[in-house]
Amino acid sequence: MKHSSKSGRVNYFERLSRFFTDFTGTTTAFIFALLIIIIWIITGPFFDFSNTWQLVINTGTTIITFLMVFLIQRMQNKDSRAIHLKLNELVASLKGPSNRLIDVEELTEEDLETLSKYYKHLAIMAKKEKDLSVSHSIEEAQELHKMKYRQ
Repeated sequence: MKHSSKSGRVNYFERLSRFFTDFTGTTTAFIFALLIIIIWIITGPFFDFSNTWQLVINTGTTIITFLMVFLIQRMQNKDSRAIHLKLNELVASLKGPSNRLIDVEELTEEDLETLSKYYKHLAIMAKKEKDLSVSHSIEEAQELHKMKYRQ
């Protein structure tokens, strides 16, 4: 299958993003940044600590910070999406968990708060279980809880 030039550009930027994201988290990147600061400080007396000398470091760090915000957010979004897909696969493939939680990240804040209350309730019920290995979906836990206290 032949890729379009747009797909090639996207793939190139994908690889470039991954490279810079991975690189910026290394000791080498930290040492490189530290060396730039040291060189900048050492050159101060040669430029009489002028406004231009200060502007160089301010502009450089501002540009790098601006670009890194978008790069980090892009990679965080991708990683988050991958984690959600993996969790969705686990939820969908297991017999016990509720499939209603697949794509839970698409719910509103209000719906997420409602689910949070259910899980807090589930945690309270789980604390009443004598066997620590017992695990239930919300629905199963509520039914078991009702059955236990009907007797």
